[in-house]
Amino acid sequence: MSTVALFAQLKLRLLAGNLRGDLSRKLGFVFTLVMAVLLAALGFFLMSLVRLAPHDIATDIVIIVFTFCLIGWMIVPLLAFGLDDTIDPARLSLFPLTTGRLALGMFTASATGVWPAATLIVTAGALAGLATGVGGLLVGLVAVLLQFALCLVTSRLITTALSGALRTRRGRDVLAVAAIFVVLLAQLPNLLVNSDLGDPLAILRGTADAFRWAPSGLAAHAISDGGLTGLAELAVVALLVLLIGWLWIKALSRALVTPDSSTQAASVRQESGLVDRFLPDGPLAAVVTKELKYIRREPRFRVGWFSAIVVTVVLAFSLGNGAEGEVGPWLAILLTSSGALMIALQSGNAYGIDGPSLWMNVVACGSEQTFRTDLAGRHLANAALATPVLLLIAVAVGLFTGNPAAIVPALLTGWGALGIGLGVGSVTSVTIPYTVPERLNAFSGAAPGQGGQAFASSMGALLGIVVLSLPFVVPIALGWIWVCVLAPFYGLLAEALGRRLGTKIGFARLPELVAAVSRPT
Repeated sequence: MSTVALFAQLKLRLLAGNLRGDLSRKLGFVFTLVMAVLLAALGFFLMSLVRLAPHDIATDIVIIVFTFCLIGWMIVPLLAFGLDDTIDPARLSLFPLTTGRLALGMFTASATGVWPAATLIVTAGALAGLATGVGGLLVGLVAVLLQFALCLVTSRLITTALSGALRTRRGRDVLAVAAIFVVLLAQLPNLLVNSDLGDPLAILRGTADAFRWAPSGLAAHAISDGGLTGLAELAVVALLVLLIGWLWIKALSRALVTPDSSTQAASVRQESGLVDRFLPDGPLAAVVTKELKYIRREPRFRVGWFSAIVVTVVLAFSLGNGAEGEVGPWLAILLTSSGALMIALQSGNAYGIDGPSLWMNVVACGSEQTFRTDLAGRHLANAALATPVLLLIAVAVGLFTGNPAAIVPALLTGWGALGIGLGVGSVTSVTIPYTVPERLNAFSGAAPGQGGQAFASSMGALLGIVVLSLPFVVPIALGWIWVCVLAPFYGLLAEALGRRLGTKIGFARLPELVAAVSRPT
């Protein structure tokens, strides 16, 4: 069997394996398949409608679409690193294949699947929307195939070159932060439209001119030209594909013989932290120290904290630009409360990050008081970091919206929402627990078969926080801003009652809690 056929068959077997799993995996695969089909059909249809526009505008649109398609292939596989075994060359290093044959097989695996097929169909829509005549159709067909190959080899070069760094904690942290910035940049068109910066056609032309001489821009312009100039542009793109492919093979050769730095022993430092200065030695201080180290070292925690700030910034720009007239304190209160809500949602599965090591907590918990102390330490660690973060958000939003008088009410409301979230998280952590996978990707969810539990936990926590926030949110919405003074005390009461209820439920079902967070991933 040839290398191409072997890797294509292996990739198809991996995809078909999703249909032999539990119900959640089957539903996830079907959902992905349906989304890919819908995206392919919608993308092809929209690309074909480009023919209705003037030829120069249609060319600009296809140039931008091809460029963003290439950028997507450069970024999205990095987010799937650790989830797709065909991306990491270390997974295939023991195959009895030469580097060239291994590269050919990995290229085949990249081109096999529903999303590569969807990408090819969308880009092929440029033939219906831009190509003219038989010559243009033939040149366009070659351009689409070269664009597809360019996406694949560029994606493989980046993932292979960064594979060693992505296995380390620092590499995953950088990737997580970069991914959040990508999400932030995705809001840029909306911000530009709301800002009314000028003529949309001028912005379109300027963007297309910037991408015109990029490899994807050359491929798109070749479809529009359909003549000798288009053939020359395709020759340049083909050379670039070969060059990138050669660089990928070189990076693959190096990655296959480079030791994995993530398996090397790390140094252990003895240090005295701030917790030792403010809390006496005991179970509470131990839990707070452990949680702060988790937040400092675990990428998923840092993604959540950074996401809270980034989402608040995006909402501030969007709502601030969309608001007309004088902006009242409601905007600062809404944005600060949203940041507190996102921070509090991280406590909705407080024991999932512990995984199988939770059994040591179970052995140490000889009474409900010990279990309640454990929950209190987790909440104290979150509050110690959330308090200055919410202060920063409130001050920034208050100054940005030109209403500094709203800083104090926004901060008080945010603290109240945080307390409610911690109280609700105490209950959901013991009633709907699930395993947090020990994967290399900071954006992975629950263990296989627990996707429904993760969704129910998140939605349950969100619904509980919203409902319990109504007693002070409704008066604030009616203009009674003085109610913000009572919000922190109300949040503290909700946290105490939620922690007590979570202790009652959790201590009675400790074995089930350990089993739920210890599922194989």
